[in-house]
Amino acid sequence: MIEMLQPDFMRRALVAAALVGLVAPVIGTFLVQRRLALLGDGIGHVALTGVALGFLTNTAPVFTALIVSAAGAVLIELVRVRARTSGDVALALLFYGGIAGGVLLIGLAPGASTATLTAYLFGSVSTVDVQDVYVVAGLAVLVLGVIGYFGRELFVVCQDEDVARAHGLPVRFLSLVIAVTAALTVVLAMRVVGVLLVSALMVVPVAAAQQLARSFRVTIGLAMAIGVVAALGGLSTAYYVDVAPGSAIVLLALAVFGAAVAAGYAVRALRARRRGERGGGRGATVGTMPQSERGSVSI
Repeated sequence: MIEMLQPDFMRRALVAAALVGLVAPVIGTFLVQRRLALLGDGIGHVALTGVALGFLTNTAPVFTALIVSAAGAVLIELVRVRARTSGDVALALLFYGGIAGGVLLIGLAPGASTATLTAYLFGSVSTVDVQDVYVVAGLAVLVLGVIGYFGRELFVVCQDEDVARAHGLPVRFLSLVIAVTAALTVVLAMRVVGVLLVSALMVVPVAAAQQLARSFRVTIGLAMAIGVVAALGGLSTAYYVDVAPGSAIVLLALAVFGAAVAAGYAVRALRARRRGERGGGRGATVGTMPQSERGSVSI
């Protein structure tokens, strides 16, 4: 462990990975609740266009990716609402347009190469410098600040838009807040896990937390903890085994999800057995338990 902390690039990479693992599951919890788990993946494809635009215009790729991703997030929300297009069709349009635009602009950019494209597609924490750490930290503070300020309203919108409207909440504005915050998170995480894998770090820790948590707040806290463990554990594994950090982080998160499924099933089976014993054998079985007891996020 001490050996891994000696290189400067690893210390910077660990800080960046910890911030990404902490923040990505926060916005991911809202996306999962709203059944838009693939929105991060779609925005990641658009971010690739932003990165390519940065190389084409000789501008900082992170800056152009941030602008293009935010614009793409707003566009996808407007298409979904105003054009009466279903969420999956709108996301498909974002997927195709983002990846096609990215490949086209990368081919036109004189300073870009296959290695450069791969670094942004799958992450390259070994090239993270001090400036990148500051950018990641700034975006992390911004995302957490937005969630902290609008958290209650966003929760209501994600649960039921009709209920949110009935309470007088600006549903369209809050939907845009979720989309733009997701775009910020994608740009925040792309140097660590890459634009093609960032959605996994936004969704998998949340899915794992839902197997064990019974409330929204506990789900967010547990998902953040899982995200940090997966990010730091995957990066450490990549250092010692010499594999791609992004893939190691995601696979470790998936392993935690598998363990959470098994643990959640065991806990629910134990609860069902105890209820059956208290009810004289007439309690609910696992197959007939209410949804809130099966690991879903309740209010």
